[in-house]
Amino acid sequence: MEISRRQFSLLLGCTLLSPSLLATSKTNLFASAIKAEAGGYELLVIDQAGQTTLRHRLPARAHHIATHPHEPILAAVGRRPETFIDVVDYRSKALIKRITSAAGQHFYGHAIYSPDGRWLISTENEIATGRGLIVIRDTADNYRVIKQFSSGGIGPHELKMMADEKTLVVANGGILTHPDKGREKLNLESMRPSLAYIDLHTGTLLEQAFMPDKHHQLSIRHFDVNQAGTAVIGLQYQGSKTDDVPLVAFHRQGQPLSLVRAPSVTNQAMKHYCGSARFDKSGSIAAISSPRGNLVTFWQADTQQFIASTLSRDG
Repeated sequence: MEISRRQFSLLLGCTLLSPSLLATSKTNLFASAIKAEAGGYELLVIDQAGQTTLRHRLPARAHHIATHPHEPILAAVGRRPETFIDVVDYRSKALIKRITSAAGQHFYGHAIYSPDGRWLISTENEIATGRGLIVIRDTADNYRVIKQFSSGGIGPHELKMMADEKTLVVANGGILTHPDKGREKLNLESMRPSLAYIDLHTGTLLEQAFMPDKHHQLSIRHFDVNQAGTAVIGLQYQGSKTDDVPLVAFHRQGQPLSLVRAPSVTNQAMKHYCGSARFDKSGSIAAISSPRGNLVTFWQADTQQFIASTLSRDG
């Protein structure tokens, strides 16, 4: 079955920055969570020719697709405030497990597998308190929760594993929400975004970099980390639409967050909203999507300098 031209175009736009690229012996495959044209939501896998190899119906909208490092397994993570992760074998097309978050918790749309594939690690919300959580599940024991601990803030979103394979990096967006309030943001005047470094095994908060007070409404949602340990962050501004603020940041452990901005015309075109952030294979060039501005910006990692931008539908 072929997907529509529109769906394929949207997938290409996403794969530039946040691909779930799945190597097989014959071809490369791309995975994405989509809204189906006939209604509802799906996990979609296509090959390089645009041919659909998997359509898996999801119970609701998903946000991120986590890939197992060694097995043909994908985990489609429900978007806030959903309570599901669908774990799917993309070769057999079987649903391995529909994970449900614990009572009183919901997912924030992101999860990763540990490098050895043993653990599935997700960001979640403790609804009663608004406390962000990191939850670890054992893939060898039917995805049973083995531990959970604080993310170090409110609204944890994307998370990454450092090269040492024992330190988690977590984007605490800082925005308090509650399922009873839909997607309403409840604490914009007091929000405090941060990038937290956490010991995977003990849950110990090793280091935390906060936004400067004057930029406390720059929410940290998506980021990437290169082999040298440099993080590049795409920011989402929650303040006045007329404010002129930086929308990209870099961070290295032991240093404060470094806020940078594109040239004025480009910065304005980004419309206060960055989506995905990804380094290239070398780790020297970072790309930041701006879906509301229909563009992607490129940055030099070592100098933190803006390089160029290109138009791209939905960023």
